[in-house]
Amino acid sequence: MEQIGPSTALLTDHYELTMLGSALADGSADRECVFEVFARRLPGGRRYGVVAGTGRVLDAIADFRFTDAELTQLEQTAVVDSATLSWLADYRFSGDIDGYPEGELYFPGSPVLTVRGTFAEAVLLETVVLSILNHDSAIASAAARMSAAASGRPIIEMGGRRTHELAAVAAARAAYLAGFATTSNLEAGRRYGIPTRGTTAHAYILLHDSEEAAFRSQVAKAGPDTTLLVDTYDITAGIDTAVRVAGPELGAIRIDSGDVGVLARKAREQLDDLGAKDTRIMVSGDLDEHAIAALRAEPVDAYGVGTSVVTGSGAPTAGMVYKLVDVDGRPVAKRSEDKASRGGRKSAVRRHKATGTALEEVVHPVDAPPELGEHDRTVPIPLMRAGKTVGGLPTLEDARTRLRRGMVSLPWEGLKLSQGEPAIPTTFS
Repeated sequence: MEQIGPSTALLTDHYELTMLGSALADGSADRECVFEVFARRLPGGRRYGVVAGTGRVLDAIADFRFTDAELTQLEQTAVVDSATLSWLADYRFSGDIDGYPEGELYFPGSPVLTVRGTFAEAVLLETVVLSILNHDSAIASAAARMSAAASGRPIIEMGGRRTHELAAVAAARAAYLAGFATTSNLEAGRRYGIPTRGTTAHAYILLHDSEEAAFRSQVAKAGPDTTLLVDTYDITAGIDTAVRVAGPELGAIRIDSGDVGVLARKAREQLDDLGAKDTRIMVSGDLDEHAIAALRAEPVDAYGVGTSVVTGSGAPTAGMVYKLVDVDGRPVAKRSEDKASRGGRKSAVRRHKATGTALEEVVHPVDAPPELGEHDRTVPIPLMRAGKTVGGLPTLEDARTRLRRGMVSLPWEGLKLSQGEPAIPTTFS
């Protein structure tokens, strides 16, 4: 994995090292433990969540090392004692991980990731695992709602200017997984093979002495199939100029401001009158899933989404937690009010009707699985064994396909954008 930003190991939280040092000192560090990642509830009354970031988690764990520079930092700041420092110098995760594959739907209580290993090995992974899964799953969950609202019309992710520069790359990946067609983020394109697209900004129009000059320059370089931004000045005049410059074979126009639904309708009529019947209309400008749904009846061919998708459209975290559920084969559980957990290592079965519609998420002890019906399936899969990533795991394209199938399996009310109960209930056996 190519490094992005700080070392994976120093993403560890201070309190994780405090627990490690104490466990090493009292002899409990080598006890075999199971940690489970799950969400107690879905954000904001949403009806489903989308798992994303699993591939990045596995890469991060494989790369989890404390370098000499990092060990020196910990020593100089007295974060750990010498015994803990020596243990960290040789750290390698050697345990097992199972979990929901990327692109899988999840619900409250779903065992999204299960980490098995010694307490010392597994406790160090909490922050890096949660930081990735909470971010990427939040983005993918929002993006899936937008993709569903778009009803097959393509969406370009263009939120790189609205989030941290490193988070932007992960956000582009999560949005693509959830059905976005392309991204404007070139690093995401290089790193993950995501198709990249982009148009010009208003600055390019303003740079030139006239809108026509800007359009002629762009068409000369990119050809008539390009997308021209037509609302810098007067949108009606801009469309006239765009078609005059590029001809009726103009690829697309982009509208970035105003009441885009009304403007798209008028633009379609104007383009048709000018003979540009195949010219597409792309709209952008603070769109979210609700705005996209409101535009469903308008003659819009594509959407550009930025701020709302990279911030999770109001739910910037998936709310997942990393909890110890088993110690040396003995179930353990937190009982705090509103933050209770269920002890024991678990798996999950998703039950379906014969038609393929999902009925129920059954979370069960791993050693007591329910009987599988003809249309039921076990959701978690092996991800890592003895510290090594399992071969043949689903690709990013596989995850896109998995999510498309998962969305089709939801009951129709599960696709509503209004707040409501989870699309299918979670039961615990």
